[in-house]
Amino acid sequence: MQTTIHHCSASHEAILYYEVTGQGEPVVVLHGNGENCHYFEHQIPVLSQSYQVIAPDTRAHGQSTRGNAPLDFYLFADDVIAILDDLGISKAHLLGFSDGGNIALHTALKYPNRVLSIIADGANIFPSGLMPEVQAHQQEKYKVLCEKAKNDASYQQKVDVYGLMIHHPDLSFDQLSQIHVPTLILAGEHDMIAPEHTQAIADAIDGSQLFIVAGGDHFIAAKMPDVFNALVLDFLQAQ
Repeated sequence: MQTTIHHCSASHEAILYYEVTGQGEPVVVLHGNGENCHYFEHQIPVLSQSYQVIAPDTRAHGQSTRGNAPLDFYLFADDVIAILDDLGISKAHLLGFSDGGNIALHTALKYPNRVLSIIADGANIFPSGLMPEVQAHQQEKYKVLCEKAKNDASYQQKVDVYGLMIHHPDLSFDQLSQIHVPTLILAGEHDMIAPEHTQAIADAIDGSQLFIVAGGDHFIAAKMPDVFNALVLDFLQAQ
């Protein structure tokens, strides 16, 4: 399946890199913090047999530039729409992992008429939704990055990107109740997202489906692709 490379302008002087593979209804795949579109290397060849898969590098990640605005998830939602507009697409399914799942939720809240469905894998709506030991580790790493950035400006973008997991997202369950598109919430049995947080996200979105992958951790798409792909395809084909 041929993949085409694209670049488009976004707000605040950012240039977004994205790849397009396949034909059919559009599915935007959104990677996690510190990654790039190749996180979905096991999903794109499968999904693109039936769908047009759009795989961006999130702003300040991979080959997408940062621009000159503070990073937050509503800005990333704007970027999703900029890519859809660049392709002339009115609506798309959103499949997001971790911070990508957070982007999908923010996009549905800010642009409800542009989203066909959401698949959020390992998402959280505020930092304390993570397991306590994960939060502690992230905070320690963030402190180290901040110290390095004081003497080396090249660390500042790393601080900004990693800081997304420290200071963001900042949604409420009441806000999630405003989402009215078909939604699948996924997580691993041993995810870094607290199980009660994942459950509460699913409970807050009316009619959403919840599936916990037995034996899985936070990276089920990468480590258990056959299981993950089957869940995603079943959900998409039902829409």
